[in-house]
Amino acid sequence: MSTVQQPLPPRTVPALRDPLARRRLVWLLAALVITWPMLQLSGFAPSALFAPGNLQVIGGFLAGFLPPETAPDFLAMLAKATLETLAMATAGTALAFVIGAPLAFVTTRALSVSRIGPGPGRAQAGMVRQAGRSVLMVLRAVPEIVWALVFVRALGLGPAAGVLALAITYGGMLGKVYAEVLESTDTRPARALLESGSGRFAALVYGLLPNSAQELISYTVYRWECAVRASVVMGFVGAGGLGQLMDQSMKMLNGGEASSILLVFLVLVLLADALSNALRRLLA
Repeated sequence: MSTVQQPLPPRTVPALRDPLARRRLVWLLAALVITWPMLQLSGFAPSALFAPGNLQVIGGFLAGFLPPETAPDFLAMLAKATLETLAMATAGTALAFVIGAPLAFVTTRALSVSRIGPGPGRAQAGMVRQAGRSVLMVLRAVPEIVWALVFVRALGLGPAAGVLALAITYGGMLGKVYAEVLESTDTRPARALLESGSGRFAALVYGLLPNSAQELISYTVYRWECAVRASVVMGFVGAGGLGQLMDQSMKMLNGGEASSILLVFLVLVLLADALSNALRRLLA
């Protein structure tokens, strides 16, 4: 005896709806409520840029940057200032690494043996980590231009003051970010090594660095790029390099020289980007 199968009722497709849409809308409205008064307090008025008189002033100022200066004497000074800037940024970043890397090693919780379980030294380890974080906070709280002013007074004009200023401020930045990167990566290998009796340095090398080396190197190269740009500001207070040459050109209202200096900065930024990409491919 055959049975007739009844047709299945049509399936209803649930309406596509973002379950977090309301939460995102609330956060968007909160951001607008906070941002609008800040824009008003800062005097932000982009319409002023498009006023006829302002556009004419801006156009005349930019026209003075063309053509770039190519005189042999200036190019020789530009090459010397470029080498000073590269040396200042590289030496400052290297010293910042010497300062920041050990502090990151001390402050990262991913390498804390006392957090594995109850045992002696837990309170002391917490105090050491907090002291390291406080040092990092103090180092990065003071802008590099302030340190440059201090060291220019002590050492005189030249890139040596810029090297020390970059080393102190960027040392705090590198240490903070290094610790955060190490803590945000997969910490299970390092924890397994620590629980098996391994030392903290071995846990760092074999447990954390394999997963975080690319990000650490990428951020270090980015900080070197920032150091190159920061040399412009520090050059205005006598720290040497391209910044000091830019200060002289702007004071003499020589837009062609300033344009040539800006083109060199563009080349240096492209160089830093290419170096970062090459290192990431090498470690991939």
